[in-house]
Amino acid sequence: MKYTEYMALSPLQRFWYKLKNFFVSIPRGLGNFFKGIGMGIVNFFKGIGKAIADFVMGFIRGDIFTKVSYVIMGFGNICRGQLVKGFLFLALEVGYIFFMIFFGTGYLSLFTSLRAIYTEPEVVMTPLGPQQGESQVAVPSVKILLFGILTIMVTIAFIAMYFVSVKSARKVSELAKEGKRIPKFRDESKELLDAKFHSTLLATPIILISVFVLLPLLFMIVMAFTGFRGTVPDFGWVGFEQFSGIFETTSSGAGASMGATFLRITGWTLIWAVAATFTNYILGMVVALMINKKGIKFKGLWRTMFVMTIAVPQFVTLLLMAQILGPYDYSPMNLIFSTLFGTTEAIDFLGETANNGLLPRIMVIVVNCWVGIPYTILMTSGILMNIPEDLYESARIDGAGPVKSFTKITLPYMLFVTTPYLITQFIGNINNFNVIFLLTKGGPGVNTAYAEGAGRTDLLITLLYKLSVDKGLYGLGAAIGILVFIVCATLSLVTFNMTKSAKNEEEFS
Repeated sequence: MKYTEYMALSPLQRFWYKLKNFFVSIPRGLGNFFKGIGMGIVNFFKGIGKAIADFVMGFIRGDIFTKVSYVIMGFGNICRGQLVKGFLFLALEVGYIFFMIFFGTGYLSLFTSLRAIYTEPEVVMTPLGPQQGESQVAVPSVKILLFGILTIMVTIAFIAMYFVSVKSARKVSELAKEGKRIPKFRDESKELLDAKFHSTLLATPIILISVFVLLPLLFMIVMAFTGFRGTVPDFGWVGFEQFSGIFETTSSGAGASMGATFLRITGWTLIWAVAATFTNYILGMVVALMINKKGIKFKGLWRTMFVMTIAVPQFVTLLLMAQILGPYDYSPMNLIFSTLFGTTEAIDFLGETANNGLLPRIMVIVVNCWVGIPYTILMTSGILMNIPEDLYESARIDGAGPVKSFTKITLPYMLFVTTPYLITQFIGNINNFNVIFLLTKGGPGVNTAYAEGAGRTDLLITLLYKLSVDKGLYGLGAAIGILVFIVCATLSLVTFNMTKSAKNEEEFS
């Protein structure tokens, strides 16, 4: 559509035109996203091939000290005078060898099967004579899984350091050939505190992230391909069985299948995420506009009141709201209803099962507005105060009213700045465990034969928690977690790359 034709459209027609273009561009965005992933994988393997070729050529062209360094780490550095650095590389290699002999190799040998190791049953003397006792679990499967992943991570880290040592040996060999001075340990230490200070600072966070983030994350991912249950110490690999179990459509007796439960909860999760995100955003922006409107007095007071609501821990507010909306005659909300409308029976606001649990679903959205709107108010207030006043003055001179100024200046500016915030809020609401669990615990419950305990307000994240913690289905919970991550990552990356915030980072139009 040409620009003149677009400008001739009414505001409603422009909205539908933009909405249609957005949904039409989603397949193209998904295609570009997966194309980018494919190109990244291709470039990754190209880089590996280039590194291997360079590694081999370095061995062929290197001198005797360099060649020995391919087997004995640090040998070239020691022979060229870099004693401290060379012995550090050598100690790293010796330490890895001892680690593999006394720890890693045993767990790696068991990693392929994951089967637990049992002690030999002892013979126990009884009044009836010698009896063979029961064998005990010496090494459970979960321990093999965890330490097997740890061994693989340590091996990858060692390989990386091995390439660093080889590169260092080649570098000092080239310096020696050129007759240049070989830096000592003191020189390189000074460089780490100067030119390479960023590497020194990042070393500790990378180690901590690897231990406390990467290891648990890999453990969870790998767990999805096992039959891990909380009460069973012995399990093995099951491949994609957990993922197929999520979409299982057969029913057992009178109960619903896991596939039906998963699809129902997925649908409600998306409805909840959209409603929770846009109610907070729109209502928060409306309140911020009211506070920042000219003529409103005590603006600082209103902003302070909203800051105070944020200062109260969220879980305290949610637990309090659960009591206010409780199913008791003496709960504050029921007392208000009985006073105003003369109701005699207590209303279960968070546990009503009628209409597919519609009332509890509405109430969790309303309570989420209470705890979420203050954040939007503070954020949008800061943005509103930074919109140039000249834009509004020019609009008034051209005859634009308040509505036109809002749709043409305020709203586009807000969306340009806050689109990344909207995306993160949407993803955060998909994984909003606190609001749902602390208010309704996912209820009101739905009795099913397969996924008992999956309630009307359960999200995927609360279903994951119940399957893992309550029922011990850790493998199935891990599989759901992987699917949620894939969906969230794809949605956030594709949507963000389609917005003006990503395409025009340096300007606002």
